[in-house]
Amino acid sequence: MIFRQLFDSVSGTYSYLLASRPGGEALILDPVLDKVDRYCQLLRELDLRLVKAVDTHLHADHVTGLAELRERTQCVTVMGDQSKADVVAMRVSDGDKVMIEGVSLDVMYTPGHTDDSYSFMMKDRVFTGDTLLIRGTGRTDFQNGSARAQYDSLFNRLLKLPDETMVFPAHDYKGDTVSTIGEEKRFNPRLQVNSVDEYIELMSKLNLPNPKLMDVVIPANMKVGLKPDELLQQGLALSPRDAIAHLDDPEMLLVDLRESGERAKFGTLPGALHAPYPTISDNLKPGGMLREVANASRRRLVFFCAYGERSAMAVHAAQDAGIQNAAHLDGGIDAWKKAGGPVLAA
Repeated sequence: MIFRQLFDSVSGTYSYLLASRPGGEALILDPVLDKVDRYCQLLRELDLRLVKAVDTHLHADHVTGLAELRERTQCVTVMGDQSKADVVAMRVSDGDKVMIEGVSLDVMYTPGHTDDSYSFMMKDRVFTGDTLLIRGTGRTDFQNGSARAQYDSLFNRLLKLPDETMVFPAHDYKGDTVSTIGEEKRFNPRLQVNSVDEYIELMSKLNLPNPKLMDVVIPANMKVGLKPDELLQQGLALSPRDAIAHLDDPEMLLVDLRESGERAKFGTLPGALHAPYPTISDNLKPGGMLREVANASRRRLVFFCAYGERSAMAVHAAQDAGIQNAAHLDGGIDAWKKAGGPVLAA
């Protein structure tokens, strides 16, 4: 496996690049906007294709690199379903998996530092965001933080992992790079408490100053979504009501860009063809499934995903591939459901 721990010294943030092999798909956790040039250089050097960018929570001390990485690499942006971010391509919940070629991360909802804090678990390591730090824990005094919720996330979730599990946090300010669950149980001073009430009292006495740029960073990180207004203006986006009205139109082909797990969890649209977004380039090139279907049937490709971000990018990809008769479902299956459209089990 390719594994890189990348550091932003200004905010003390660790970002993590994962891939199963050179030349394959890659995923990045907690990217920092100011480091996107470095990430892209490293992707080129390792011959990797970034397919997913994940934030463990809505950060308060740096501007996320999700949006910039999406613009540069057309990757899928991912956050937990409790996030206040306006639009991300994929929202995950406790028990879900975030998958790329050869790599699978189990999603753990670990609130407390914020109400949208998630950890991501592999076989031998866990990426804990700001929930569990090396010899510390994330503060709980803003963004709907809760010391009681964090105690539960720590003592009833993370600390029940095997002692040898490596701990990779989203921040460190002392120069430590990795720990283990066993080490933190023994040596983390904030974990040497006998009850939830003792932990709440400990956290209430920290009296930490707010991050310097919090008032700027949090609003910026809440506005990371792709705005498909251009597609609406060009007539390349269908509203859910228009799409529902044309559901039986033989000249329209719905294309579901979501992953199999999303389809199984949330259902799909009647008659939709499944073509996961990571395969969009191959499907649109000569000989590719979508290109051949579009050419043979002359049907209009109408892409849809969870919230409209992947489908908007797919329209641009189709245009770049010379397929002009393509559009997308504005707001995705989420908007479709709210408009009362029919949904079938995948």
